[in-house]
Amino acid sequence: EKDIVEIEKIYLAFAKKYSKTDAYLKDESKLFTALSDWEELVEKGSMAKPLWYLSHMESLNSSDAKITAQMGLFYPRLTKAYNEILFFSLKLGKISLNLQKKFLASKKLSHYRYFLKQIFDTAKYDLSESEEKILSLKSRPAHDLWVEGLEKLRSKQTVVYKGKHLPISEAMNMIQQLPMKERYVLHEKCMLALKGISDFAESEINAIYGNKKINDDLRGFKQPYSATILGYQNSEKSILALVDTVTKNFPVSHRFFKLKAKILGMKNLSYADRAVGIGKNEKEITFEEGLEIVRNGFNKAGKQYVDQLDFMFQNGLVDVFPKKGKRGGAYCSGGIGVPTINLLNTVKNSDSFMTLAHEMGHAIHTELSKKVSPIYQGYTTSVAEVASTLFENFAFEEMFRTLSPKEQVVALYDRVNDFVGTVFRQIACFNFENDIHTGIKEKGALSKEEIGALHNKNMSAYMGTVSKFTDLDGYFFVSWPHIRSFFYVYSYAYGALISRALYKKYKQDPSYIAKINAFMEAGASMSPEDIFKSIGIDTSKPEFFEEGLKSIEEDIDRIEKLSKQLKNK
Repeated sequence: EKDIVEIEKIYLAFAKKYSKTDAYLKDESKLFTALSDWEELVEKGSMAKPLWYLSHMESLNSSDAKITAQMGLFYPRLTKAYNEILFFSLKLGKISLNLQKKFLASKKLSHYRYFLKQIFDTAKYDLSESEEKILSLKSRPAHDLWVEGLEKLRSKQTVVYKGKHLPISEAMNMIQQLPMKERYVLHEKCMLALKGISDFAESEINAIYGNKKINDDLRGFKQPYSATILGYQNSEKSILALVDTVTKNFPVSHRFFKLKAKILGMKNLSYADRAVGIGKNEKEITFEEGLEIVRNGFNKAGKQYVDQLDFMFQNGLVDVFPKKGKRGGAYCSGGIGVPTINLLNTVKNSDSFMTLAHEMGHAIHTELSKKVSPIYQGYTTSVAEVASTLFENFAFEEMFRTLSPKEQVVALYDRVNDFVGTVFRQIACFNFENDIHTGIKEKGALSKEEIGALHNKNMSAYMGTVSKFTDLDGYFFVSWPHIRSFFYVYSYAYGALISRALYKKYKQDPSYIAKINAFMEAGASMSPEDIFKSIGIDTSKPEFFEEGLKSIEEDIDRIEKLSKQLKNK
């Protein structure tokens, strides 16, 4: 409560100082003072702390209704406080073009150049202050509450498996681990459960996609993905090149799935088979053993990475094991004025310590980004998966060398399997989302059957002719959270291909780690394209993405070669 009150005071003080004057919009020195005050507001008045605390309390005990209620009280107050300072960026965006050029060229304002450029670039999509406040206030009932409502309904669904009533999320996570017949039975039960709540999902999708269309039309965005790409600070040309290049290279993933079917001795693959492995490395890995593998892998890249890992464990900044009431999955969280933390749900397998390496990659990136000023701390969503997947490579290589030839085939296959899902499946999802937006725009609304058909069309596009889907598979859309965070999925493919390029350069020349550090230390002080260009990677050309996809083919070649060697033995 004390923090909330302090934030409200800081925001109101800034509003009183600048909301009634336009002097700073015309004078370089006065603009410098105003931007300095804004930077101080960002540092001292960060809204991260109270919500950061409550959200992590909720992650550790999701059944605590008091925490949920408290967040419900704080959100409106913080939204109201934010609306008090909304005028500032809107006014900056209305600076005349001549003055914009002058301010961007100013030496005095050089520290704020990228900050101002972002505002100037997005200004043409801004509405009036009162309209922006309306959009801000309606975002929760027009989007968030719909999504939360479906998630609550979905989380209450159970399926019967071997006489037990399993929560549907647990059942769906089990599918890829099961033998074929059991896998198909459980998959069908899960899809039937999702079909049972698909009427609500149909309304939810049409509501939130319709709401986005209204917002885009009001702001003047021509394409449904444009707002996301602009918000993630990417070049639309670069991201459309990524989407187009990956889509044209779906035959690479087709080849992978044909290889999977051959290894598994199957004529066709169902949607339930998309993530299944070709075997299992039976050796259990304790948390302590996994942590040591990660430490050794990080240490070869640089001692500073091990120091960050050790610091977090020594200071209670990692919650490791699953427990009742704790949120599933894993994440890294940090921000201005708060420590960086990792939440894990570690069990005794290789996936868990790879997750540890992934989340520690986020943590290292987060901490290094704090070397820049508050307004540039953190990093845009589009590069969020670069450091995390890069540090997975360091851990994977350390683990891989300890395996037997048979275990290496399984481990390498699983690695490529994940990469195919991260790149090809996520771009197929991007195309799926685009089809939903187009369909709702043209028809006014889509039925659950039509949405399901679009799902199957795009998923079979990346899996190829070896895949055979049923109408029931289409109801997977009910459970896919990513399609509710519009076009977020491209960031997975973007990040994975860039991290692969960084790792290749590091392997060729270990001193390249200095440039990798430079990328992480840049935070959000430049556009992603400019950050990577500064360390020798040009993401503006399709050829860059082509090269990354060729490296996947090389891994497929490697799996085939290792498999043949084992058979010959």
